[in-house]
Amino acid sequence: MRRTVPAATLALLLVLTACSAPSETPTSAPSPTGTPTASRQDAAQVEQTLASLRRVDDLPLYEMTYVGSYDATVGTDAAPASPFGCSLFVAAGDRSRPLFARNFDWDPNPAMVLRTDPSQGYASISLVDLAYLGVGPDLTGDRRLLNAPLLPFDGMNERGLAVGLAADDAARAEPVPGKPTVGSVRILRLVLDRAATVDEAVAVFTAHNLDFSGGPALHYLLADATGASAVIEFVDGQMRVERGQGSWQALTNVPVVGVAEQKRRADRRYDLIAQAMTDADGVVDAAAAFRVLAGVRQAHTRWSVTYGLRSGEVRLVTAGGAERRYELPMR
Repeated sequence: MRRTVPAATLALLLVLTACSAPSETPTSAPSPTGTPTASRQDAAQVEQTLASLRRVDDLPLYEMTYVGSYDATVGTDAAPASPFGCSLFVAAGDRSRPLFARNFDWDPNPAMVLRTDPSQGYASISLVDLAYLGVGPDLTGDRRLLNAPLLPFDGMNERGLAVGLAADDAARAEPVPGKPTVGSVRILRLVLDRAATVDEAVAVFTAHNLDFSGGPALHYLLADATGASAVIEFVDGQMRVERGQGSWQALTNVPVVGVAEQKRRADRRYDLIAQAMTDADGVVDAAAAFRVLAGVRQAHTRWSVTYGLRSGEVRLVTAGGAERRYELPMR
């Protein structure tokens, strides 16, 4: 059951490496172009949010506190234009401390650690590539930052549900009549806000059509605090789910649903992760997970992150080698 938190207490902490309801009917805060944003803040909340922005290192890494509420259903995804690759895995050999880990491999853009606590959803920490908000090098006062909740590329919520994405050239999603359509990155926000378990996350995906038109097709890795995991892919236009059966599950940029393990291992990064997880029987701590991520790191890896699905610990290492740690209170 979700917490009910007064809207006035909702706050988002944005860390760019990099991320009271108004008294009247909420409306979209205008962007510099006049188009609506995800913001459901009043003018004072917008001013307070943008005034909090500060740069903390040279990645560039920024911090900003977002005050107010947002609407995750507005706007369109600005998805990446070409797949550079990503590597993700779940280590669940020790069900008392399951871990979700990933490398995000992409263009050299600033990024964001985003903390959200929506009044009708779960609190979460997620990571956002700021380029897809359309922001420029000078972020001061840029209202497009108010759309930060819309584009999480990976994240974990207070119930220990984690999700991440990777490009999958083979995927094709055919729309199902009667279902709402959501962007292929936006779906992660809906999962983080609404799902406490892998089953609930799969249900969120099942309830929506995904729009891959703004960028490469994607597939997804999910895991929860019990150590359960699943890959979601789109095969011949249809959503398919492969549940984790052992002590680990991995995903890179090759299809896995219905694909023999030997064929999956033809992908170098998948093979390296699979070998490391098999040797460890899926029992790794954050330090060991980072060693695995380092082994599959690419020249364009922007961040490496681990999510402790029971502990709530988030450890982030950016392209420049800086490490940050966060604690997400779990319940």
